[in-house]
Amino acid sequence: MNKFRFTMKILVIAIFTFAFASIAHGQASRTWVSGVGDDANPCSRTAPCKTWAGAISKTAACGEIDALDPGGFGAVTITKSITLDGSGTFASILASLTTGIIINAAGTDVVTIRGLSINGFCNGIRGINILQAKTVNIEDCVIFRFANEGVLAQDNDGLQLNVRNSVLRDNAGDGLGAVSTAGITKASLVNSSFTGNGTGLRAKRNSRISADRCNFSGNAGDGIFADGTGGVAVANATNCLIANNGTNGIEANANGIGRIQNCDIYTNLGTGALVGAGGEIDTWGNNRIFSNGTDNCPSCTPKGVS
Repeated sequence: MNKFRFTMKILVIAIFTFAFASIAHGQASRTWVSGVGDDANPCSRTAPCKTWAGAISKTAACGEIDALDPGGFGAVTITKSITLDGSGTFASILASLTTGIIINAAGTDVVTIRGLSINGFCNGIRGINILQAKTVNIEDCVIFRFANEGVLAQDNDGLQLNVRNSVLRDNAGDGLGAVSTAGITKASLVNSSFTGNGTGLRAKRNSRISADRCNFSGNAGDGIFADGTGGVAVANATNCLIANNGTNGIEANANGIGRIQNCDIYTNLGTGALVGAGGEIDTWGNNRIFSNGTDNCPSCTPKGVS
């Protein structure tokens, strides 16, 4: 009897071992989606899946999902390190009444979103909602027509967000908003455009955002808003265009700090650079502030220097 039980234990262990090995083997380092694919497929190049969501369960952590040809590949929730890459073709997400991409991964995970068009259809919730990750890279993307933010970063563990060569436009909320209740959210925005939104960029409590060679223009509210309500918020802008916004070019209040260098700030309906109650705007020089509803930066540090 004991020998029989021992044999059965060995058999059960072997079955579980082979089962887990089979599951691990089923997750590829690279998978594929296609406009004519099928989520019942293994997501290989010759038998691609139809959606990001269908492919993600068949893709190993730190792996990559690539788009083979043009298609709308659906909204997706990301829970691990992964890359979604639509470069070289028209890869899109049409996110009516939902969020295009939700990122809720581990605090050690790196997520890259590259070469996607994410369309909110005027009623989508958000383009990308970042709940948790170590690093999120948004590269060569267009995110537009959402009812709230184009991108909202609300990780509480210390996120690094990098946005490069991307367009966040015509969203009813902030083009990009960042907030944290605990750790510091850091963001680097390079060569990107934030236009036609409610506010172009809103740095909220416990966020530190730096923008270089970016366009914050034509927004209904501020081009850049450092809103430190509840915790210090910093928005740095260098070599940026901040023009034709419905209220102010750049605003800082309530523990918000704005810093500007070599920026063109003009024809904003409100103040070029507005220092609100409890706010601070520092100028590092070479800014051109003119033709706004109220010009100059009289409360900047150093005073009156632009």
